[in-house]
Amino acid sequence: MNKKNRQYAAAGAGLLLAAIVLQVCSRIMAGFAPWYTNHIYPVLMFVIGGFFGIFSVSVVELCLYALVITVIIYTIRFIQSPLRLLSRGFFLISVILFLYTVNCGVNYYAVSFSEYSGLETDLYTKEELQELCEYLVKKVNETATDENYADHKKEWIQEGITSMQKAGTEFPPLGGFYPRPKPVLMSRILSVLQLAGIYVPFTIEANFNQEMTDYNIPHTICHELSHLKGFMREDEANFIGYLACTGSDNQAFQYSGYLTGLINAGNALAKADLEAYIDVWQGVSEQVRTDIRANNEFWRQYEGKAAEAANQWNDTYLKSNNQADGVKSYGRMVDLMLAYRRK
Repeated sequence: MNKKNRQYAAAGAGLLLAAIVLQVCSRIMAGFAPWYTNHIYPVLMFVIGGFFGIFSVSVVELCLYALVITVIIYTIRFIQSPLRLLSRGFFLISVILFLYTVNCGVNYYAVSFSEYSGLETDLYTKEELQELCEYLVKKVNETATDENYADHKKEWIQEGITSMQKAGTEFPPLGGFYPRPKPVLMSRILSVLQLAGIYVPFTIEANFNQEMTDYNIPHTICHELSHLKGFMREDEANFIGYLACTGSDNQAFQYSGYLTGLINAGNALAKADLEAYIDVWQGVSEQVRTDIRANNEFWRQYEGKAAEAANQWNDTYLKSNNQADGVKSYGRMVDLMLAYRRK
């Protein structure tokens, strides 16, 4: 191995070791992850996220396409130099793992939003769940709108930030600076994988699927922005999205929040008492029903092996990062809505 190859291998080993040390400290040292998330990560978010937030497009999306092309060309060119390829490949993987750890991985072990907010989940009665659903039906009927993302792109992107900052007046950890959320240019990729949005730790960007049903977009924007504040649990991000949207001054955001909340709470009620769910659902307006049907039809067309593989990967990823329920944790936002309503 020549000097250049050794340098790449050594740099990669150093970054990988640093990532491992941070991961271990986060998991076994009480207080390390909360301290890191409160003191180190905000600086990274402001600097890295702030820089990439200057651009209106998803920088990581463009970098991903460029990286794939570069790797293919580089591999073909140096196929006869396996040590060169291995050292560069090892360095690239180490950089990715290091960036993931410092911008995301440690945050999984920090204090949860429910602890910050005092919204510790508890046991709730079926009557409380039904009352929540009745309230949400009333609100979705009041806020239902036919506004669409195509006609309000800039407004919705800015409103996502404004809504989160407004939520920060009640819950300070949500306040402060946010980089702009970004639509994915080739959102069809997210659709095929059945993803509404994605937080990208490498550039600290909140990306969302601009192809999906319009009412989904505001809540998804706020959901992904919540990850930029260090709240990585999916159930909590869903609740924070609900909190921000329903507190917004924009009717489309209110509708998105209330409808997302109703769908989750309604599913929980259907499992607990199907007759009560059917009774509550009778009060939903026709426009709301139309939007839900459109949403179901949109995602149904992308069901398949790719979506199943993405769901399985996501489940494994969540379980490996301190979310034992895996993808099931998405449904636990109902407990937080009930806790918030009770409080």
